[in-house]
Amino acid sequence: MIRLAPILIALLYGVILWRLSAWRTARELDAKSTELRDPALAEVTGRLARALGVARIPVRIYEVAPVNGLAAPDGRIFLTRGFHDRFREGKVSAEELASVIAHELGHVALGHSRRRMIDFTGQNAVRVMLVTILGRVLPGIGVWLANLLTSLVAARLSRRDEYEADEWASALLVKAGIGTGPQKSLFAKLGRLTGGGGSAPAWLLSHPATADRIAAIEANEAKWGLGR
Repeated sequence: MIRLAPILIALLYGVILWRLSAWRTARELDAKSTELRDPALAEVTGRLARALGVARIPVRIYEVAPVNGLAAPDGRIFLTRGFHDRFREGKVSAEELASVIAHELGHVALGHSRRRMIDFTGQNAVRVMLVTILGRVLPGIGVWLANLLTSLVAARLSRRDEYEADEWASALLVKAGIGTGPQKSLFAKLGRLTGGGGSAPAWLLSHPATADRIAAIEANEAKWGLGR
């Protein structure tokens, strides 16, 4: 039992972190978001809704400056104020913004948002366990190695989710008559919009490289017989 104590403590620590993170996320989103009410986007969101067979797709604006979209663990879809501002400035089209909404809907439909919170629990439990074990076996570098290993696993899982959500979004956009063009054109300009373009290696990034995402979309188009 004593030997199992570090593992049990790690699991308990992970659960507590998960609960705390979920509570903080929900509180933050509730306090800093309002429903999106933009007539200029009503047509494209309506097309997505009809393709899904629902009356409407509720989207909320998260009042932060970075350009991003997100799907909360409870299934709600958010666009940041920064992303909406780029649309109002003419830097992003309505169809491109619809591709973001479709992508986040994909995360919800595929269970990624909720699963990521569960993964977060396991990852932190494993992190604590590895830190405990490797910290004793490899003093000095054990903690660093434990953090690196868990980060690598988390990044790999996240990249897989992004590809799956991209594919789901492509299918929805095609069904809605919008097509995958806006999805690809947004990816091509996303680095400029977000100020990204850092030099972190691809295997450490939580999102796949832009060129790889576009290539995956085009591979799906070929598989589905589009553009022939």
